[in-house]
Amino acid sequence: MSDNLDEFEELLLGEERRNYSAQAIDHAMNPRNLGAMENADVYANITGPCGDTIEIWLKIDDNIISKATYMTDGCGTSIAAGSMVTELATGKNITEAMAISQQDVLDALDGLPAESKHCALLASNTLKAAIREYMDIKKEPWKKAYRKQQ
Repeated sequence: MSDNLDEFEELLLGEERRNYSAQAIDHAMNPRNLGAMENADVYANITGPCGDTIEIWLKIDDNIISKATYMTDGCGTSIAAGSMVTELATGKNITEAMAISQQDVLDALDGLPAESKHCALLASNTLKAAIREYMDIKKEPWKKAYRKQQ
């Protein structure tokens, strides 16, 4: 039975290798920055048209993203996109991070199949929503007390 499972797993990985880059598979199988963050400065979540949700937490020090984490209830591509967008954002100032686009995530993952490209957009948009939240709170700090904390 174990041999059959190993063969099936190798067959699935072979199929993934034909459709996904090594970088995308690595981020899907070994996600970076996965998990909720305690004491985050900001949080955002967006549900995409496919039904997948990505949540992003950011810790920001002097307008630099010092830590970014995420969670998703989505597929492997959503996992890979969330992992990559948090990697791209960490260490960047908020202006640089706000400029991270769907194409930046796709390029960093060495591309995704056409039917999965929306996951990169969902990750990028969720990051931008978290940064907008940060900018709103920075402008009017009293709002943080009224924001729902996740």
